[in-house]
Amino acid sequence: MLVLIASFSSGATTAFAQKNLRYHHASNQLAEISQQQAVAIAQQHVPGRLLSVQRTTESYRVKILSHKGTVHVVTIDSRSGAVIATH
Repeated sequence: MLVLIASFSSGATTAFAQKNLRYHHASNQLAEISQQQAVAIAQQHVPGRLLSVQRTTESYRVKILSHKGTVHVVTIDSRSGAVIATH
């Protein structure tokens, strides 16, 4: 009788752990980079002085004044941190 109870509780624990793991995996996929991280990525791509940052639903638009005096807009994907475009 004790063996049967132990096997049921073990199955419930395993099911809970799997559900919890799926939840954490899904929430990690939704994680986004911070505004500071987006600025750092943009400044690595185009060194210069930060002029402004705009947040959209899927990206950051970081405006930078380069050392040569040119204004660049670097678009950063807010989930992956990848540089999408530079203008």
